[in-house]
Amino acid sequence: MTALVESPRCTPRQRGVFASLYVPNYRLYASGQIVSLIGTWMQRIAQDWLVLDLSGGSATALGIATALQFLPTLLLSLWGGVLADRVDKRRLLVVLQVAMGACALLLGLAVVGGVVTLWQVYLFCLLLGGFSALDVPVRQAFVSELVGPAQVANAVALNSVTFNAARIIGPAVAGLLIAVVGTGWVFLLNALSFAGVVAALLVMNPDRLFRTEPVPRRPGQLREGLLYVRARPELVAVLTLVFLVSAFAINFPVTIPVLARNVFGRGAEAYGLLTTLLAIGSIVGAALAARRSGRPRLRLVAGSGLAFGALLSTVGLMPTFWSAGVVLVLAGFAALLFTTAANATVQLSVDPAMRGRVMGLYMLLFLGSTPLGAPLLGLVAEQWGGRAPLILGGALTVVSVVLVSLVLMVRTESAGPIARLRGLRRPQG
Repeated sequence: MTALVESPRCTPRQRGVFASLYVPNYRLYASGQIVSLIGTWMQRIAQDWLVLDLSGGSATALGIATALQFLPTLLLSLWGGVLADRVDKRRLLVVLQVAMGACALLLGLAVVGGVVTLWQVYLFCLLLGGFSALDVPVRQAFVSELVGPAQVANAVALNSVTFNAARIIGPAVAGLLIAVVGTGWVFLLNALSFAGVVAALLVMNPDRLFRTEPVPRRPGQLREGLLYVRARPELVAVLTLVFLVSAFAINFPVTIPVLARNVFGRGAEAYGLLTTLLAIGSIVGAALAARRSGRPRLRLVAGSGLAFGALLSTVGLMPTFWSAGVVLVLAGFAALLFTTAANATVQLSVDPAMRGRVMGLYMLLFLGSTPLGAPLLGLVAEQWGGRAPLILGGALTVVSVVLVSLVLMVRTESAGPIARLRGLRRPQG
C-alpha cells in the first residue's frame, strides 16, 4: 500500500475517497483486514459448499448452518457492545481474532483428515458465530477510534470497499481451490490469514488512537443503551429497516448458492462468480459512498433500500445465469449504499459514550436477523424453487421501507411539516 503522509491542514473533503488512509493506524488496520477478509470469504464459500455436499444439496441444511453461525448474535452482540464501551477495544480484538482463527484451523484439520461430519460443521458454525458476535460490534465501535469523528463516514465506506474487494478475490480463489484440493485446505488458509489483522492490531500506535473515556462498569448499562435508542425516533427507524432488510434480502449465503446450483445447475465456480459479481456492484457502491462528504441523510437510506428490494426481485426473475449475474451487480450496488448509509447514520447520531452499545444493537439487528430469515428462505426455496426467496425477499424489502417511512412521518407529524421533512433527511445529532 502506498505510504501517505498525514497533513492536519488537509480536510477530508480534499482527500476524497481515500481520506481515512491518511491516518497511519487506519492504514495498518485496513492492510490487515484485506488479508483476513480474503480468507474469511474463502471459508464462507468452502463452508457453504461443504454443507451442500454433506447434505446432498439440501437448501434447508444450508439454512440451518447459516442460522447457527449467526444465532449467537442474538445472545451476545449487545454484550459485545457493552464490552466495547468498557475495555480496550484493540486488545479485545486481538483475542477474538485469534479465537476465530483457531476455529478455522480445527475445521480444516477435520476435513483434511477425512473425519468431518455435518454435525461437526454445525458445531464450528456455532463457535465461530459466538466469537464473531462479540467481535463485530467492537470492530464497528473501533472505527471512530482509528480515524476520529470527522472521518467516520469515509472510514465506514472504505471498510466496505475492503470487505467487497475481499469478496471479489476470496470466492474466485476459493472456487478454484475447492475444485483442485478440496474445502479442507481453504479452511486452513483462512486460519493463516488471521495473522494479518492480528499483526496490524499489535503494531499500530495506541497513542494515536482517538479514544473516548471508558465507561465505568455499573449495573443497568445495557438497559441504558436500549432506552437511549428508544428515545430517538430516527434511530429506531434506521435500525428497524436494517433488521427487516437483512432478514428478508441480505441473506446471500442462502439465496446465491441455491440460485447457482439448483436453478442454473452450475458448480462451485459459478457460485463464486455470482458472489464476485455481487461484490463488484458492492464495491462501486461503497466507493460512491466514500466520495460523499458530511452526514448521510435518512432519505438516502430509504431510497437505496427501495432500489435494492426492486433489483433483488428482478434477479429472481432473470431467465439465464448471465442475465441474473448482471442484475446482481446492480443489486450489490444498491445494497452497499443502503448498509453504508445506515451504519454511518447510526455512528454519527449517537453520544460517543453510547456508541459501543448502540453499535452492538445495530449488529444484533443486522446479523441477528439472519437466523430468523435463513431457514425461512431455505424452506421457501424447497417449496417454490430457488427463485422464490429472491423475489419474495425483494418484495418484502420494498414494503418494509415504505411502511417504516410512513410510521416515521406520522411520529414526527406533531413537529410540523418542515421538521418532518428534516427528520426524513438527516438524523438529529
